[in-house]
Amino acid sequence: MHTPRLFNKRGFGRAQEAKAARYLRAQGLKLLCKNYHCRFGEIDLVMADSQTLVFVEVRFRRTAQYGSAIATVTQTKQRKIRLTAADYLQRHPRYSACPCRFDVIGLSTGCESIAANSSIDWIKDAFQ
Repeated sequence: MHTPRLFNKRGFGRAQEAKAARYLRAQGLKLLCKNYHCRFGEIDLVMADSQTLVFVEVRFRRTAQYGSAIATVTQTKQRKIRLTAADYLQRHPRYSACPCRFDVIGLSTGCESIAANSSIDWIKDAFQ
């Protein structure tokens, strides 16, 4: 009898973040930090785009039936990301004078299969 393998949500999330990081590096950004966390929350990727510090939220959806991956970045999530970014800047003062922006990467398969190739939507300066 074959037992189905359990879905590892954390491992899958990390794989999607790695896919987003590869995509952004191919666009010329430099990876500074993965999964920065503090008491306010977590930022998936911290990157540099020339002289701009970029805080990236990575979201995944199998289908758009209940909205896009990007649409899941609510006002509450944006607030947590802003607070976490402020903490990052306090702990890394060398970046405190850099302009900053908040980007969102939305990954989706467009079908039920997780193994299918994902499409990538990149929203630069998604929120203030």
